[in-house]
Order: sequence, then structure tokens, then C-alpha cells
Amino acid sequence: MNANTPIAGVIISKQVKPKPHIMKKSILFVAACALSASTAFAQLTAKNGTEILPEAGDYAIGVDATSFLSYFGNMANGNTGNSPFGWNYTNSGNMITGKMFASETMAYRGMIRLGFGSNSWTNPLVDDASTSTPVGMTEDEMKTSWNYIGLGGGMEWRRGKGRLQGYWGGMLMISMSGGKSTYSYGNAFSTTNTAPTTTIDFSTGATSNMASRVTDMKNGSTMMFGLRGFAGAEFFVLPKVSVGGEFGWGLGFSKTGAGEVTTESWNGTGTTSTTSETGTSSSFGIDTDNSAFGVAPAAVLIHFHF
Repeated sequence: MNANTPIAGVIISKQVKPKPHIMKKSILFVAACALSASTAFAQLTAKNGTEILPEAGDYAIGVDATSFLSYFGNMANGNTGNSPFGWNYTNSGNMITGKMFASETMAYRGMIRLGFGSNSWTNPLVDDASTSTPVGMTEDEMKTSWNYIGLGGGMEWRRGKGRLQGYWGGMLMISMSGGKSTYSYGNAFSTTNTAPTTTIDFSTGATSNMASRVTDMKNGSTMMFGLRGFAGAEFFVLPKVSVGGEFGWGLGFSKTGAGEVTTESWNGTGTTSTTSETGTSSSFGIDTDNSAFGVAPAAVLIHFHF
């Protein structure tokens, strides 16, 4: 009787068992695929179990690696070039730069600087109205104030093998800055003193007889804008510590508005104040760079992850 011969309306089928060597190869293939996938996304660990590469939720801060590399590179040559290394900014705008990792392969980048300050200088000098001996003294004073606001943000994506990681992405940057100076003088203008003794350099204390002098100086506000793409690589020399660098390409625009200068002088009957505007300036460019955040000087960087 044939194996597929119908009996009472029922078809009886013969089960064919797979050959043992085919099953073995299939199991090995599936296991190899699973191992390969797990290895591709596995986190590297040091001998003490510490993860080497950044993970989701990690933060990182970047510093200029130049002083570190110079110091350790010159350790064996006596005293040449062995200045202590410093914790230097990655850009000439003195912005703090860092990253926040959303995953092992994607991070948000940021930069910030919020700066405000003031300074004052006084300079003692001869009182022109003094008739005493020794001659009496008076004082000139200069006060300055300044501000700088810088912000930037972007995203980067990563891939790599082992300790070597490549990355790419883009970011936007904007900054605003300004400042002013005010001067007060101990020797006033008068009919008998149309060119009073006045400080002309507060850093040295130099004085001169001035027929006209500045009382207020307001710098024009400067605004900068940048849009940048970048690509780079870093190598994790220690767990969570990497050394690397990047190249970028993008556009930058800056504009400085008009400032004001107020001067005073003697007009024959009294003191006259005159205010004039300073010129404006602007710049635009599209170019390459080698800084971590689009502003020189850093070309080699260290990132600390935590």
C-alpha cells in the first residue's frame, strides 16, 4: 500500500525527519548571528569592569589637549617646554563646551558663556587749584563694564570599532557682547584752567594738560552667528577619557553696531559736552575649521565622560 493511499477518506502522510548534520549547521548559523549582533553593540569594559565607551545618560566636558600633550611629550628633555599643563577652553570665546549622551551612538552638544563684569582704576595727580606747599593732590577715575553672552547647541552621531570612535553632526552658535567706560576728573575746566592736568593712561599713571578729554565711551554691541557641520574621531585612551579632533565646515556672520564717544572741553564761558558715533563693521564667511566648536584655537581635544 502507498504511504499516501486514502483510507476511509483520510490521507495518511509520512513524516520526513531532517538529517542530523543539517540541523547542526542551522543551529550553529543562528548562534553565530546572535553572537555577532551582541558583539556589535557590546560595551567595552576595562579589567576592573569599568565601561570604557560613553553610555546613554553620560555627560562629557571638553578641554584643549595642547598643553597636556606638550607637557608629557617634553618630560624627557630636561627643562625645555615643560610648563605646567592647564585646563584650557576649546575656543577663543572662552565658552564651556560639553555633551550629553542620549544613547551610545547619539549625543547632544552644547556650549555656553554668560559673563558680566566691571573694573575701576584711580590715579592720583596734582591738584591744579592747589596753592599749598607741598602741592595738593586730587584723583581721576576710570570705570569700565562689559558683558558677553554665548550659546550653542547641536547633535552628533557616532560609530566605531573598539576604542576608536568616529562622529559627525551639526550645530548652531550665537553670541552677543558689549562694554562701556566712564571717566571722572579731579581737575575741572575753568576760565583760569582751560587745559587741566588729566590722566591720559591709567595703566601707567601718565598725565598731560588736555584741552579736550573723553568722559564716556560706549562700545558698539557685537553679534555673531554661526552654522556648522563637523566630522571627527576620538580614541579612548582610558575608561571614559578620549583624545581626538575634528574638522568642520560652515558659515559665520558678525556685526558690530555704532558706539558713542562723549568728550568735554572749555568753550570760553563754560564746559561743552559733545557726543559722536563710532563706525560699524560686519563680516561674513564660509570656510573650514579645525576647532571643536567652530572657533579657534583648539585642534586636539580631551573629553572627560562621567
